[in-house]
Amino acid sequence: MIGMAELRDALRDLPDAVFVDLLESDDAYRLVVDIAGAAEETADVSVEDRRLRVEARREKDVPVDFRYRSEERALFVDFEVPLPPEADGSASVVSVERGVLTVDVPKKQGTEEGGRNIPIEGEAEPDDDASADESSDDEHEDDA
Repeated sequence: MIGMAELRDALRDLPDAVFVDLLESDDAYRLVVDIAGAAEETADVSVEDRRLRVEARREKDVPVDFRYRSEERALFVDFEVPLPPEADGSASVVSVERGVLTVDVPKKQGTEEGGRNIPIEGEAEPDDDASADESSDDEHEDDA
């Protein structure tokens, strides 16, 4: 599936400081992002043109008596990844708990590969109508 490969490649190309797990079920995709130090109020997730964008700002409280000797965690987590064609980004659900951002992206219902089923309308075949009429006649005979 081309769309899923594109998403996996994009996740592999993220900076080393961004940790993302990708999970898939029959009904949805789930991205789990480490955003330690960020909260619901400092995170933003959006979807546009089949692209998922995550932005988060970490709060770094340094006690008064301390100063940084080494600062390895970036203040911002900011990345964008493509969604597979069957992903319904507009129906995504996002939560943040204990520094972990979870994005659930449902799959579009009805088909694989992001297409949709189209019902076929037409006239019933004569044999179908005849057998339906016969069964209807049989029912009326039983009533008599």
